[in-house]
Amino acid sequence: MEEYYKLYRLRELADNDADFLLALAETFLEEVPADAILLKQAVENNNLPQTYLVSHKMKPTIDVFELGVLDKLIEIQDWAKFEKTEMDITPQLADVLDAIERATTEIKADFNL
Repeated sequence: MEEYYKLYRLRELADNDADFLLALAETFLEEVPADAILLKQAVENNNLPQTYLVSHKMKPTIDVFELGVLDKLIEIQDWAKFEKTEMDITPQLADVLDAIERATTEIKADFNL
């Protein structure tokens, strides 16, 4: 029902091609939850290079699926990039992980995956 994610930008790109949208949804499900696990582990272990790489990789997908947490993901990326280890980034991480979980569940239901 696109409550936790939005497809309008992808629909325009795909010219409403249902097969292409399905392929994008499948790609999201294959990559984003796995990247979320890597991001969580990297932040928890203060692995700044890994945190930066994973958050940077996730940005385009989080943006195009409109999960509503791009700004928080950028904060996580900047936390790592600028080594802001004195800052508590866990609230932003929790919001990003929650958004990914909700979108993942909804995409699975919406696309019968």
